Amino acid sequence: MIFSSKQVQPAALTAALLLALTACGSGAASEPAAEEGSDSAAELTVYNAQHESMTQAWVDEFTEETGIEVTVRQGSDTEMSNQILQEGEKSPADVFITENSPAMTQVENAGLFADIPAAVQENVPEEYRPTTGKWTGVAARSTLFVYNPDKISEADLPTSIMDLSDPKWAGRWGAAAGGADFQAIVSAMLELEGEEATAEWLAAMKDGAKIYPKNGAAMKAVNAGEVDAAVIYHYYYTADQAGTGENSSDLEPYYFKGSDAGAFVSISGAGVLKSSDNQDAANQFLEFITSKEGQETLSTGSDFEYPVSAEVTPREGLVPLAELEAPVVDPAKLNGEKVVELMTDAGLL
Repeated sequence: MIFSSKQVQPAALTAALLLALTACGSGAASEPAAEEGSDSAAELTVYNAQHESMTQAWVDEFTEETGIEVTVRQGSDTEMSNQILQEGEKSPADVFITENSPAMTQVENAGLFADIPAAVQENVPEEYRPTTGKWTGVAARSTLFVYNPDKISEADLPTSIMDLSDPKWAGRWGAAAGGADFQAIVSAMLELEGEEATAEWLAAMKDGAKIYPKNGAAMKAVNAGEVDAAVIYHYYYTADQAGTGENSSDLEPYYFKGSDAGAFVSISGAGVLKSSDNQDAANQFLEFITSKEGQETLSTGSDFEYPVSAEVTPREGLVPLAELEAPVVDPAKLNGEKVVELMTDAGLL
């Protein structure tokens, strides 16, 4: 069962912290065995900021295989992370799942995550989990530049996301600046390019970009001819293409590659709260969703995100992760709070 965060989040959370990240190995056995000493009647509470449909599919399969009931409380990255921070060691959450990693780092920096067990780490290649071992990647999404080929020729495409600060791009591109997706991209830019370059880029964005409420709206605007291009995440385009294509029929996808900040692959994370009274069951859940079976559920679902398991092939229509030439970024180093500060100073938030 999924509950909205509006049912569980105190009003005071809207003022909590600066991180406004609102918004989109060996493998485990197919039936994870309960660890010795675990309670077969255990129940889990998951604070979920990932897509509801994906997490619910995981929950349904996990419960069917283990008998462990799971309650899901749904909200955005920042709503759920701020709620956990306010609740602290009294949080009823056993597991936290996000769309992007800065919210995971926020909770990690507060010292609220338990260590991820070796069985989970073995399921996920090291490039898709933080070096700290306090949480793990469970899905991935790539930065994508969608453009109208009638307005931008291949020869005129920017070679780097940093090129969008050039005055020649003013008024020609858009993004959902207020969302967790875009702010995660800026977090990677901050880590790779430094604070001064990022601040200058954001100032140019304020003057030259059209701001949209969501990634989907930015993509639709390009398709409708409102702007020439937009920075989004890949699955908005690939999901639409796999469906009717009505919101992407006049677009072309472009990947920056070359370890550029614009080639950033964002990791969706999951971690077990140190305060959980159901550690064994919570670790079983993480082992399941990172296992081959759990990652196949992700890969065949409706969300078009990348699996992080090396044993699972991405669905048709997705460029293989290895071909994206993403920059190497330790997700534990993504500074979401500094990004919010910089974007606020630039007038984007």
